[in-house]
Amino acid sequence: MTGKERCLAAINLEPTDRIPQTEYCSNWELIRRLTGLDPADPQQAAQARLEFYRAIDLNFVFSTSGEPSFRGDRGRRSDMGHAVFLEGGVDKRETVHLPFRTPEEVLAFDFVEEYGLYEDEDELLRFYEDHYQSWWDASDGYFQPVGFYETMISGCIAAFGWDMFLMAVGVDPDGFDRVLQSLLELNLQLYRTLAKTSSPVFLCHDDMVWTEGAIFHPDWYRKYVFPKYRKLWEPIKESGKKILFCSDGDFTEFVDDFVDCGADGLIFEPMTDFDMVCEKYGQTHCIISSKVDCRTLTFGTREQIKAEVDATFAIARDLPGFIMAVGNHLPSNIPVDNALYYLDLCREYRER
Repeated sequence: MTGKERCLAAINLEPTDRIPQTEYCSNWELIRRLTGLDPADPQQAAQARLEFYRAIDLNFVFSTSGEPSFRGDRGRRSDMGHAVFLEGGVDKRETVHLPFRTPEEVLAFDFVEEYGLYEDEDELLRFYEDHYQSWWDASDGYFQPVGFYETMISGCIAAFGWDMFLMAVGVDPDGFDRVLQSLLELNLQLYRTLAKTSSPVFLCHDDMVWTEGAIFHPDWYRKYVFPKYRKLWEPIKESGKKILFCSDGDFTEFVDDFVDCGADGLIFEPMTDFDMVCEKYGQTHCIISSKVDCRTLTFGTREQIKAEVDATFAIARDLPGFIMAVGNHLPSNIPVDNALYYLDLCREYRER
């Protein structure tokens, strides 16, 4: 099987010759070691990424499709700066722009009024289809779907920043529904258009929770957020596409909700209960994750790394839709030898 075939078979719960794999990697030294190319060099970055995918036989690439006109160019949008994550701290950004000063300003906000809908949906469709086709043509060994990043919670974080978002919901949790309704209307146009693309898979991202779990009371999500997910996903489901849902943090208590909304697959970090998800949905849904934690890869011993890989494959080896991944990333501070050891174990264990 080709990498694309293997990935799509797993998403569709069909037999594969071996367990597919994906990784979210910003460990530039690991990429240098495996490819001889420098991802920090703009002239080599794209080729370095492609060669890294080939070196580890990666079968799925996480991607979302963006917009032809970025929302930040069309209206108020917060910038909370950026902490150090990449090698050398090159991504640190201390610029902060917070245009909302009070919760009342947030509660009066209308996403459609501020950002506007697209007048030409045919042009919008061409934008998304061209992106998907360019990804398909460029990927010789992996599958890359269409998708959307700033869905409901992430859309609010991007617009308002954390402080004003949290305060507005806290001041008037019921009144904030009008703001969410306007975000639903804005996003629904994009979802309807993305449903018309030729991609068989749609990736929906939304950072719904923190590491410790729900940001807001679970009842608030179930009253105001999940019904909007059902509406957003209706055109995607009607198109026949498989929906993969992804969130950082621990969304264990919401796994059933996303399945009820129509998710065909779940992408999550090791904070979400891997054992529970596999036991409950391992035969009916695609699962992209593992019990391997980047903190173990960074600070643990080889014995601890192997124990997490062993525990993952003991549970997930026979699941039809399992795709192996370190759910919380391969960041730059993981020692390269630890990362290589992990990848070697995956090669050893992935054969059916």
